[in-house]
Amino acid sequence: MEQMEILIKPDMGARNYWRDIWRYRELFFFLAWRDILVRYKQTAIGIAWSVLRPLLTMLVFTIVFGKLAKLPSNGVPYPIMVYTAMLPWQFFANSLTESSNSLIDNANLLSKVYFPRLIVPAGSVIVSMVDFLISAAILSGLMAWYRFIPDARILFLPVFFMMAFMASFGAGLWLSALNVTYRDFRYVVPFLVQFGLYISPVGFSSAIVPEEWRLLYFLNPMVGVIDGFRWALLGDAFPVNWPGLGLSFLLVMLILMGGVCYFRRMERSFADVV
Repeated sequence: MEQMEILIKPDMGARNYWRDIWRYRELFFFLAWRDILVRYKQTAIGIAWSVLRPLLTMLVFTIVFGKLAKLPSNGVPYPIMVYTAMLPWQFFANSLTESSNSLIDNANLLSKVYFPRLIVPAGSVIVSMVDFLISAAILSGLMAWYRFIPDARILFLPVFFMMAFMASFGAGLWLSALNVTYRDFRYVVPFLVQFGLYISPVGFSSAIVPEEWRLLYFLNPMVGVIDGFRWALLGDAFPVNWPGLGLSFLLVMLILMGGVCYFRRMERSFADVV
């Protein structure tokens, strides 16, 4: 049986790094599958947590923003308007939380064998896709209940999902690398996720933001992602602010590229610091 031999030299890391990620694809799938199993192991209701969390959040937001504050929903049932935003937000929040802690959680593995460390946070983001798919199935049932049928714009949904993926993966790379050196970030991440939920248009429409502040509002990249999801699923009721969307996309790309560069620069010290 032919055995693959990997010779590690100081000047070969950057040149062969991306090829090594493909070589270690089986490890990537193994880590992702292991995290999926661990996520629901020894839980009383198992995968039902993926259903309860977005449903309860949607219910609270519908009561607070829709019934009590009486914010507009642009003619769309309020639960659907909230849930179409919960879909990308929950994916972003779960991915960010899991990936930021992924290196610390796999400290023993990092200090023993060589493999591209980028595989670890990438695998944790993949785990969040399971919750996303479950939430998407719930949204389908919710839209069927209200007899709301999306038009052809739903074909653009993968584009906005890729934006959410790049935003969460890029930010996750930043925070996972920082978390290795500064453990304070494991306390910062939950605060960022909670704060981000209230400054993103999850419980309300971006239309309530004054026009003069709208472009500034899109400095939060998730505003572009959430507005894109609503446009793709709910149509003309939620028109896209194209300059704002372009600004959000630009920021997502900067976060992703900056995250990859910073992670690669810090990667060689992970085994010593962790």
